[in-house]
Amino acid sequence: MPSGLMSVALLAAGITAIVLGAEAFFAGLLGAAQRIGVSTFFLTLLVSGLEVENIAAGLAANFAGFPGAAAGTFLGGTTFITLGVAGLGAVLVPFRVGLPREFLVSTAFAGAPLALLAADRTLSRPDGGILIATFCAAMFILHRSTGTVSEDEPDADDLQERRYPGVWLLGGLAAMTAGGELLGNGLHGIVSRFGVSPTLLGNTAIAALTEAEEIGRVAIPARRGRPDMAVANIGGTAIHFLTLNPGILAVVLPLQLDDATMHLHLPVAVVAPALYCLILVLRGGLGRREGILLAACYVAYLAAAVRAGLGKVG
Repeated sequence: MPSGLMSVALLAAGITAIVLGAEAFFAGLLGAAQRIGVSTFFLTLLVSGLEVENIAAGLAANFAGFPGAAAGTFLGGTTFITLGVAGLGAVLVPFRVGLPREFLVSTAFAGAPLALLAADRTLSRPDGGILIATFCAAMFILHRSTGTVSEDEPDADDLQERRYPGVWLLGGLAAMTAGGELLGNGLHGIVSRFGVSPTLLGNTAIAALTEAEEIGRVAIPARRGRPDMAVANIGGTAIHFLTLNPGILAVVLPLQLDDATMHLHLPVAVVAPALYCLILVLRGGLGRREGILLAACYVAYLAAAVRAGLGKVG
C-alpha cells in the first residue's frame, strides 16, 4: 500500500492526467462539432458543459469501490460551478444579461429527475437511461429555442482539431485511462491512511480540482462582452452534471448513495442551480453583491461537508 504522501501524489497525478486527457479529447470532439452551424450560445451549452474529465474521474472512483466519491464528482461539481465559480466570476467581472426562458427553466430544474430517481438511494442502469434521455430532451429543446447561425472563421487551432480529430480523441482517451488508474490508487491510499471520507473527497477536492479551469471560462467571456456565454457555460455544465454524467456512470456501474450524499450533497446540488437562476431572473445578471452571496453559500456548504464527512470512511 502506498504511503500517505505517495497516495496524495498519485491522486494529484491522476487528476492531472485526466484533465489533460480530457482537454485533448474535448479538442477532437470540438473539431468534429464545429462542422455543424449552431448558435454560439447553444454550442457553449453543448460542449462547454461536456466535462469529460468529470465523467472519467467518476468512473474511476466508482470502479475503485467508492460510489460516494463517484457521485461527488457530479454533485459537488454542480455545487462548485453554480455557487463557487459563478460567485467568484461575478466578483471579478459583474455583468447584466438577458436569457431565454427555456434555458432558465432547464437549468433551474435540471436536478429534479435525479432527485426523484435517487429517492431509493440507488442509481440503477434504468435510472441512468432515463437521465441520459432527459439530457437529450433538454438539449433538443434548447437547440430549438436558441436557433442556429453560421460559423465564425476558424483559427489555426480549430483547423488542426478538424484535421486530426481521431488523434486528439484517442490520445485523450489513453491519458484519461491512465489517470483513472492513478486516481483510484490514490483514493484507496488516502482513505486508508488518513481516514478521510471518500464522499467528502469526491464532493470537494476532486470536484473542484477537475473543474477549477471553469473560473477562467466564466470570467473571460464576461470580460470580453459575452456574458451570455459565461452563463451558458455554467448552466450547460449544471445540466450535464445532473443528467448526462450520473446517467453514464449509472449505466456503466450502478451507484449506491450514502447518508451524506442523500442528506447534504444531493439536496444542495439540486437547489444550487435554482438559486443561481433565481438571482439571474430577479437581478437581470450578477453583480458583486450577488457574487459574494453565491460564494458565501459555497463556503457554508464546504463547512457542512467537512463536518459531515471528516473522519468517516465509507
